[in-house]
Amino acid sequence: MPDMLVKLYQLPESDPVRKQLSANGIEIRRAIAPEKHLVLNWIKERFGEGWTSECEVAFTNQPVSCYVAVQNQNMIGFACYDATCRNFFGPMGVEESARVHGIGKGLLLASLHAMHAIGYGYAIIGSAGPTEFYSKVVNATIIEDSSPGIYRGMLKR
Repeated sequence: MPDMLVKLYQLPESDPVRKQLSANGIEIRRAIAPEKHLVLNWIKERFGEGWTSECEVAFTNQPVSCYVAVQNQNMIGFACYDATCRNFFGPMGVEESARVHGIGKGLLLASLHAMHAIGYGYAIIGSAGPTEFYSKVVNATIIEDSSPGIYRGMLKR
């Protein structure tokens, strides 16, 4: 999967997406330290140890560089940035049963706006799976010859 590049100075507004999600009882917010174990367990159960490790790093950043989607006090999605590498977005995952409600879009925009607020002009989406989604939502473009990129030689079970 290739990496993708996003211009953070040309992002769509996130407020309309957040308002739409809020109307459906879904909140997108920055994760906080006391819920780290809950977030990591949720990710491990659904997406495996690799993404769990990346998210654990996001909890060491100040502020925490992980956003969560919550509905009825239950986690239904997450997104991280500055986890494996600085200026990289990802990983991101949404509960399979909740994937058509705009939650991924909300998490993506919240994270990318946070990256822009701390001074990044561009962001890299590492090993972008759904490239069409990222192109459509934030006009991300594929970085040629970027696979496997930073994950080259990574240890695997």
